[in-house]
Amino acid sequence: MTLQDKTLFITGASRGIGKAIALRAAADGANIVVVAKTVEPHPRLPGTIHTAVEEIESAGGRGLACQADIRDEAAVQAAVDAAVKTFGGIDILVNNASAISLTGTLQTPMKRFDLMHQINARGSFLCAQLCIPHMQKASNPHILNMSPPLNMHAKWFKNHAAYTLAKYSMSVWVLGMAAEFAEQGIAVNALWPRTVIDTAAVRNVLGGEALAKAARTDRIVADAAYVILTRDSREFTGNFCVDESVLKEAGVTDFEQYAVCPGAPLVDDFFLD
Repeated sequence: MTLQDKTLFITGASRGIGKAIALRAAADGANIVVVAKTVEPHPRLPGTIHTAVEEIESAGGRGLACQADIRDEAAVQAAVDAAVKTFGGIDILVNNASAISLTGTLQTPMKRFDLMHQINARGSFLCAQLCIPHMQKASNPHILNMSPPLNMHAKWFKNHAAYTLAKYSMSVWVLGMAAEFAEQGIAVNALWPRTVIDTAAVRNVLGGEALAKAARTDRIVADAAYVILTRDSREFTGNFCVDESVLKEAGVTDFEQYAVCPGAPLVDDFFLD
């Protein structure tokens, strides 16, 4: 099974992990709906919806740039409508867009609390709600949430409870929607990296160049996502996947290929014991 002629609706696809997943699917000849806010170049964040589409088409796919803030129901609906009009339907939804603030209870402004929950929790729910009616007509429909396993150890709440709750909401959707739509054959899974991934958020917010050197590239997440999205949706649903484990099961043995600095010690990501 490949992603040829499949239509993927990917949020936050103008850069980072979202774009990496898009490019991996484009190599099969997939249609990619790039859903993101950035239309003009940002001084610190590379890429726009238009440059992403250019890369997708250079990689062998077809792209559609849709400017949308996933907090805006009308904007997401317009993107879904454009996807269906352009490509005839939606086969796959990748809920990748996310907001992060690793701050404690007293250090988290309510504006930031609301942003994380509106994007991570509400935004992923909204995208699923609007895409599923079209996915019900697809032959191998998948929803993939970029969210972690539900690990209830207190240490993952202690220093950033607001972020953890917002991110775990996406994982709760996996549990609920996988069961809700199992009979219709819509797979709903989550994917999370074992190590830190070199993204703009890592470089600009979390740890800078030093942390990026102890990370893997976003290609490892894209390759793992590809394995999941090409599985039979009726047989693989309700799972919390970790990129390295997915690829090991698929037969990958060389993980140095994904290291930003081969041979350097890697830093584990959050939520994995």
